[in-house]
Amino acid sequence: MPSEAAPPVPWVLMYHSVADCGDDPYLVTVSPQRLAEQLIWLRRNGLTGVGVGELLRARSEGRGRRLVGLTFDDGYADFLTTAVPLLLEHGHRATVFVLPGRLGGTNAWDADGPRKPLLTAEQIRAVGSAGMEVGSHGLVHTDLTSADEGRLAAEAAGSRALLAELTGRPPEGFCYPYGAVDSRAVRAVRSAGYAYACGVAPGALAGTFALPRTYVGDRDSSARLRVKRLLHAFPAGRVPLERLRALHA
Repeated sequence: MPSEAAPPVPWVLMYHSVADCGDDPYLVTVSPQRLAEQLIWLRRNGLTGVGVGELLRARSEGRGRRLVGLTFDDGYADFLTTAVPLLLEHGHRATVFVLPGRLGGTNAWDADGPRKPLLTAEQIRAVGSAGMEVGSHGLVHTDLTSADEGRLAAEAAGSRALLAELTGRPPEGFCYPYGAVDSRAVRAVRSAGYAYACGVAPGALAGTFALPRTYVGDRDSSARLRVKRLLHAFPAGRVPLERLRALHA
């Protein structure tokens, strides 16, 4: 049987916080137990999670077929304390998108739900030392599609400069807050010197600066991940019959 080719668009999973949390109105929290189950599922299916920068470089060299991007938005402190140990235990790496304008702060942009602490400067450096990729999520979690030109430059170029000073190297990647992206935001991020940018579902926009991602939540069991993987591989919904049968085998 011929080897399965990598899909045209890389499969990138989108996480946020990793914690035991009963109050989660925005469904951004995955329990440590659920994350462990998901990471084990990836391994059992021959997949290795890596940062998006590593994933894109591997694909450009023709060796990314069994790699999947793992991303964690907002830069919650629990990424270092909870997610990183689980990632390392199960042989994965990831990208965390942080907010250098809110170092050691909280997710104040969320009107409802619990306040969660964000990574400090020292913790961000520890994340990098653990082998994880650090990317920018802008300065303070601003919707770039409604920002003026000055704010766009500050969120894209300004956050990159701050992270370069903090970590000793400029970040490769950017993640649009709220997943909101338009052509102006793409131009600002590209002009700031990033190599790629992630959204959620960028609509008509496509390419390295509008990478779509698959949301992963605490409800995503192995069966649901299997379906999401198929939907990514066959986005038009034309899943081969043998694949559908395999889901029920």
